[in-house]
Amino acid sequence: MENPQLPSNEDLLAQIRFDPDQGAIWLYEQRVTLNQAAAWGVLRDELVESIGAQRARALLLRFGYQTGLRDAELARKLRPDLPAEQAFMVGPQLHGIRGLVHVRPLELDFDLAKGSFFGRFEWRNSFEAQVYRQHHEISTEPVCWSLLGYASGYTTYFIGRPIIYKEVACLGCGAAHCEIVGKPAEEWDDHAETERLLLRDSMAEELFALQSEVGELREALRAGEQDTLANSVGRSRAFREASHLVRRAAASKANVLLLGETGVGKEVFARGLHASSPRAGQPFVAVNCASIPPDLIEAELFGVEKGAYTGATVSRPGKFERANHGTIFLDEVVELSARAQASLLRVLQEGELERVGGSHSYAIDVRIVAATNEDLKQAVASGKFRADLYYRLNVYPVHIPPLRARSEDIGLLTEHFIGKYNTLYGKRILGVSDKAMEAMMLYPWPGNIRELENMIERSVILTDSKQMIDVHTLFPNLAEPGGMKAIAPSGHLYTPSPHEPGAGPDTLCEQLLSEEFKLDQFEARLIHTAMAKAEGNVTQAARLLGITRPQLAYRLDKLKGLK
Repeated sequence: MENPQLPSNEDLLAQIRFDPDQGAIWLYEQRVTLNQAAAWGVLRDELVESIGAQRARALLLRFGYQTGLRDAELARKLRPDLPAEQAFMVGPQLHGIRGLVHVRPLELDFDLAKGSFFGRFEWRNSFEAQVYRQHHEISTEPVCWSLLGYASGYTTYFIGRPIIYKEVACLGCGAAHCEIVGKPAEEWDDHAETERLLLRDSMAEELFALQSEVGELREALRAGEQDTLANSVGRSRAFREASHLVRRAAASKANVLLLGETGVGKEVFARGLHASSPRAGQPFVAVNCASIPPDLIEAELFGVEKGAYTGATVSRPGKFERANHGTIFLDEVVELSARAQASLLRVLQEGELERVGGSHSYAIDVRIVAATNEDLKQAVASGKFRADLYYRLNVYPVHIPPLRARSEDIGLLTEHFIGKYNTLYGKRILGVSDKAMEAMMLYPWPGNIRELENMIERSVILTDSKQMIDVHTLFPNLAEPGGMKAIAPSGHLYTPSPHEPGAGPDTLCEQLLSEEFKLDQFEARLIHTAMAKAEGNVTQAARLLGITRPQLAYRLDKLKGLK
């Protein structure tokens, strides 16, 4: 197709937000910056002087390539149901909106199903070429390195196969304007050289491949077992201090008491302690004392003899016997009944136990790792927990920090859980958006790592492959902070929300609340109206409602379930 037309860019401009109070500018959920073009020219010259023209070119190509990849991911979110040509034009349009170059399509022909592509574009007002010409003589080679990288990265992601662009005319070489041509990499005679420039150093690529193989082997070894290392990801000081204490305890025979809030990963630390101890080749048995009824806890822990009570038709060992020579993890140990506490004390003091209803003592050699999220001292003071048992368990206490105290680990944990659930659900989620990560860093995480993992799993389910998790998928009820400014098609800034908190009563809301108003019914009516107006197009309806497509799809599924 010759001279294809660019669609309206209002949907792209609507994604720009200025937050001067926080010193941030957002393009959808990507944090962006405004930089002086002249400073870019200085940086370019210093790179060339310090590492040489070839390496500087490769570095700036890769910089542009990564920016193009992220914008292509954004294009899939903003125009998923539009014709492929209009969706593709997000790249050329964002190139202009970013202030980098004015793009005019000359030829465009591609087929997503076949992976074929040919594109020819005119570039006018290229910032990279203009900055170069201001300080240098006419070049013998094209100079728009980062812009070419952007076009190649964007189109590669969009088409789903390597696409390489080259400048066939460049302002930096004395032409009136720049012109680029893009086509599949293998259709260029020297594609191998260009592909090497777009990729990282070959040794780094080999290391990355090896790391991937090691990761796959670890996943295979862990298949069918609990993920014992997931929550052991971390680099924060609080995490390292707790890990250091656990490692020191591993080599000893001391009983360990793990303290911390619900969801901090106490069982994972217990498993790590066992795996690092001389008992690593023996059983590890985990027991949640709070999940077992009080009248059954003794039988579960210490076993039962046939006929001990109604229903005890056979003798069977308890958790302690199954953990013999290994480690037993007693989570929520404060919930043990008084009789179970007495039996546990005997195990600690004498190294033996009796099954419920039995008279024979069994020698037992088990290391006990106990855990609680309650204050055991307070439980002792209130008479809920035996003082002598407390002192036996509290030989080596370790406090596991809450997630809010180890914010440096949130990114690492997020990356780990995305990888885990990508594998589980057969997806390829690329990560979380900049705005989503900012919200995660500010969130207090009352449920700690367990809450983080659950949120990531839900978000992976709701997010399409090859996209990033956005902030409203992670936090559906998170409102946009006040003070944000949007950009109108005219270029002027305006405040996007007319009814901010404290701005006075809202007439429409007051009218609705004066009637027999039910929020869920109103939301359902609003969604059905938006779907009708959009003629069933979920993406268009989501835009009308001001939410993302996954959010609307989630609400539609809920409405179907209520019928």
